[in-house]
Amino acid sequence: MATTYLHKNQASPTNANKFTYSVWLKRSKLGVSQRFYQGYESGNNRLYAMMTANDTLFVYGVTGGNVQVNIETTRKFRDTNGWYHVVIKGDSTDGTSTDRTQIWVNGVRETALTVASNINQNTAFGNLVAQSNNTLTISGTESHSELWDGSMSHIHFTDGYAYDASAFGQTDSTTGEWSINTSPSVTYGNTGYFVLKDGNSVTDSSDNSNDFSVGAGTLTKAEDCPDNVFATLDNLGIEAGANGTTFSNGNTTYSSGGHSNVRFYVSNLGATSGKFYCEIKPTSLSSHNLIGVATHGITSAMSNYYFGGSGSEAHTGDEFEWGYKAESGNIENNASSSSYGNTYAANDIIGIAMDLDNSKLYFSKNGVFQNSGAPTSGSTGTGAISITAPASTDTGFYHFAVAKATSSTDTATFQCNFGDGYFGTTAVASAGTNASGIGIFEYDVPAGYTALSTKGLNE
Repeated sequence: MATTYLHKNQASPTNANKFTYSVWLKRSKLGVSQRFYQGYESGNNRLYAMMTANDTLFVYGVTGGNVQVNIETTRKFRDTNGWYHVVIKGDSTDGTSTDRTQIWVNGVRETALTVASNINQNTAFGNLVAQSNNTLTISGTESHSELWDGSMSHIHFTDGYAYDASAFGQTDSTTGEWSINTSPSVTYGNTGYFVLKDGNSVTDSSDNSNDFSVGAGTLTKAEDCPDNVFATLDNLGIEAGANGTTFSNGNTTYSSGGHSNVRFYVSNLGATSGKFYCEIKPTSLSSHNLIGVATHGITSAMSNYYFGGSGSEAHTGDEFEWGYKAESGNIENNASSSSYGNTYAANDIIGIAMDLDNSKLYFSKNGVFQNSGAPTSGSTGTGAISITAPASTDTGFYHFAVAKATSSTDTATFQCNFGDGYFGTTAVASAGTNASGIGIFEYDVPAGYTALSTKGLNE
């Protein structure tokens, strides 16, 4: 949602002294201010919630020109892999001042606060002041800056009713993790709403018909959701963001920028066993670009970052990196190159079928597996690349990987579809078959393979 916001005008509230805002958030970018809720009548009456440039949670409210809410967590929220469930609970009628505005994350109330100035008793919250020009905004400010960079799901707002986080989620009895309640039993009040319930619908799923509109940008439907987290690229790798490196589209697009540093990045999810498939479209290429798998991302122990030792430039751990090279069609591993398949160019779609049960690896180009590969051939490994068994590697896990392994200033950009059904912001042209039912891909997913996601890992 880095360029997208939702908005609507607000009607008269049921009770301006109580509200609850519940949202599931997934972060893509750290270290920048991003608002995920705002109710704004004017500078004198408003309330917003945001992640700060310090990656803390911050809630700020003004009523009648007076600052009434000013709360910031001590804890920082820097996970770009999973989802956060954030609940803002407001009840100015509460006799305990510190309980009048509460922040809950993943079912736990945040009590360690660097700033903790709460609202006066029985005072209206500025986001609920009934004015004809009171505008609600999901993502960003009233002038549409500080937009949310990431994903959102299951947004509830209750007017006149203050709920704890347990109304919208629960602890899974098996895993102990906080999980989503997709149909909570709550009362919404006059201005309440429930949007982004199933995908990208801005139609209110409560009984109020308080629909939102997309003010700018494109609101896309993602397969990635609170109860099935899909892999993205790991933007927390060493020197991510340096030297022109950028991540976008929910960390599924990596662009090297025009710098002379070699880099590679891996998926944030890895696997020890199972069979997994993904598709990667390079939209610009330089020399020494590779798509493959690895057991690790960049580490400080490496003397260089040439993926798989491409160009005979070895580094620590490249014996556990296998890359399909664009300009030669060769496989690069451990500073050694071997003939494999066809070359590929910008906008070709490269599929990766990773069989960790049999330690085999296959690549396709535009739906055709190279080297007459048959990903369903099991231990026979017809046309496969044999890789080290996960248990015998340095980490025990394999990840998908992309690499700009060149010291030139050329740029390289990779759009990764780990199952969300998009290359960048463009949906797949015609989804292939996928017997697992997990993930949407351009081409048919080989039988027995699935997307690298939390559900896929647990199949």
